[in-house]
Amino acid sequence: MAENAVMNNTTPTAIVTGAARGIGLATTQLFLAKGYQVAMVDRDSDELQRAAQGLQQVLPVECDVSDETQVAAMVQAVLAWSGRIDALVNNAGVADFGPIEETTFARWQTVMRTNLDGVFLCSQAVIPALKDSQGSIVNIASISGLRASTLRVAYGTSKAAVIHLSKQQAVELGEYGIRVNCVAPGPVKTKLSMAVHSPEIISAYHDAIPLNRYGSEAEIGRVIVFLTSAEASYLTGQVVAVDGGFEATGVGLPALRA
Repeated sequence: MAENAVMNNTTPTAIVTGAARGIGLATTQLFLAKGYQVAMVDRDSDELQRAAQGLQQVLPVECDVSDETQVAAMVQAVLAWSGRIDALVNNAGVADFGPIEETTFARWQTVMRTNLDGVFLCSQAVIPALKDSQGSIVNIASISGLRASTLRVAYGTSKAAVIHLSKQQAVELGEYGIRVNCVAPGPVKTKLSMAVHSPEIISAYHDAIPLNRYGSEAEIGRVIVFLTSAEASYLTGQVVAVDGGFEATGVGLPALRA
């Protein structure tokens, strides 16, 4: 964990997990632009330090969100640094794509530990601080949690569980003024997706998405930051599919559109 001086405890503070790259890093940058200080949490220490380099008002914290002891230590480090927590973005996740018959129990457990257990553990750990700030949680699921597709038995199931967990949290924590919402990104243009998606896959996604393109990391991040803001003060228990209309298309046959 990084050692930093205590920041101004009147400045709103966000924790973003999986902050070393992708949607997590984009969200961090958007929070900073809004005047937040941000605890950047990731288990990849080297990448985390590179991502945090040059950013002001950030605390990089190495933490595996699937480990209860590490999560508790992370939250204590954030409170020692900031004195408050106003928002938690549960973005850390792992992907494992493969046929059902090739998905071993070990692979299943690996996905569930990070994608589901990590959301549960981090949320539980920040509840006392969020009661004080009447803050909010945004859990990052996936379009794969809303609609089934091939090769995603563990990943899709974990994200569907995150969606329901978000609703449970919203219902039970609302009495404390804590709001909980869920963002379900569709296909997002990242270095990884562009590296592993063939031209045929990219074309197929474009055909199936009404906006005819992948989303950007910043487009997802803007919705996340909005959901934590005062502008969303009466929004809780909601699942926002940020997917260019992908989930709404149903069958979405390209031939019909032509």
